[in-house]
Amino acid sequence: MSDVGKRRMVVIAGRPNVGKSALFNRIAGKRIAIVHAQSGVTRDRILREASWGDIRFLLCDTGGIHETRAKMTDDPFENGIRQQTEAALEDAAAVILVVDVQAGLHPMDEAVASLLRNAGSKVVVAANKADAPIHEGGAADFARLGFPVFAVSAMQRRGIDALMNAVLPALPEEENVTVAEPLRVVIAGRPNVGKSSYINRLLRSDRVLVSNVAGTTRDSVEIPFTLGRGAQARHYLLVDTAGMRRRGKVDTAVERFSLSKAEQSIRRAGVVVLILDAVQGPTAFDKRIAALVQEYKRGCVVLVNKWDLAQDTVTQRQYGPALVEALPFMGHCPVIFASAQSGYNIRRTIDAIDHVAGQVTGMLPTGILNRTLHRAYQEAAPAAKGGRRLKLYYATQVGRDPVRIRVFVNRPDLVQSAYEAYLIRRLREEFGLEGAPVVLQFRSRSSREKESH
Repeated sequence: MSDVGKRRMVVIAGRPNVGKSALFNRIAGKRIAIVHAQSGVTRDRILREASWGDIRFLLCDTGGIHETRAKMTDDPFENGIRQQTEAALEDAAAVILVVDVQAGLHPMDEAVASLLRNAGSKVVVAANKADAPIHEGGAADFARLGFPVFAVSAMQRRGIDALMNAVLPALPEEENVTVAEPLRVVIAGRPNVGKSSYINRLLRSDRVLVSNVAGTTRDSVEIPFTLGRGAQARHYLLVDTAGMRRRGKVDTAVERFSLSKAEQSIRRAGVVVLILDAVQGPTAFDKRIAALVQEYKRGCVVLVNKWDLAQDTVTQRQYGPALVEALPFMGHCPVIFASAQSGYNIRRTIDAIDHVAGQVTGMLPTGILNRTLHRAYQEAAPAAKGGRRLKLYYATQVGRDPVRIRVFVNRPDLVQSAYEAYLIRRLREEFGLEGAPVVLQFRSRSSREKESH
């Protein structure tokens, strides 16, 4: 069990090709995992924050038992189920065991169920592929596994509500850190890119002054708002900042004060919405603002505003790669093409902000975190330095906003920047962490022993 106990996490487990990824997509509400008829397409588990009604939780998809791994030893149980699922079960409060109702009970289903009985988690069986009423009768055969059974169809969305109503009560309460300290969403950018217009469109109000004269907003304006309802709703402060200019062009005391306040707002932000002008494209000073976001390790969403004025001359498919090339260190951030004037894609910006907020304030499951780093190390060991090679022992998340992960190693001085970047990239591949900065803190194993006393 994890040192922080069971989490608000639901794990989807089962043998290959029973529809785990399809069910994951249905519950998550978005097409995140690969859905394919070919067995074993999902090679790694996928973790995502999900919502069912007003209830937020982590949803984890696990790969099944791959035949190639099963042949590695005489024990396919060890090679498959344990390697793919155990780390996730360490932190999960609930597990959905997915089976194929049309194929009937399989010995591998019983093997997975045997593992789950010792997991200390709430377990329910999703008898998937009950695409028509004629299939529902076969669900009774799976009662032999010893868990509640629900006939469902991930593809047809049949029976999912009843399944989730059985799962969600098992989730423990967790502290909502945004209640006491609302997350600050800072709207930043050069003058006249449409920051105040965007906020007005977002909130459907005129609480922020909008003008065609550049530099209208002289000070930061804070507007509270909430996304979601109930105990898991996230609380925000929306902060409009003065348009930022190069220091050499700041020629009044008021503008100098405005620039200072804008930089201060970015430093204190939970999420920065960096607004660019779609017609002008990213400028040198846009890069300077982006560098501030990176320097202060803030979560970020890139919003390309005034898209209605640019879409006749360039497509999003063309614009996106050019933007990443201009701002390469922001490549992990969501990019939304929108128009504050017409309202195009404004709703998507809200979803992006909320998603990034979930990334910067979330806690990564300890079991999966360690499994990910150890697998990354096994697949690409670091180069030796001075005849010595770095060894990874254990990792744990020690902070959020930004995500801070302490990694215990044999010698921190052996960590090379290229290898640190590799580990961060592998963490992003596993956990997503879109828009969220990641900080690795390397410590010697002796430091961990001292901290435990």
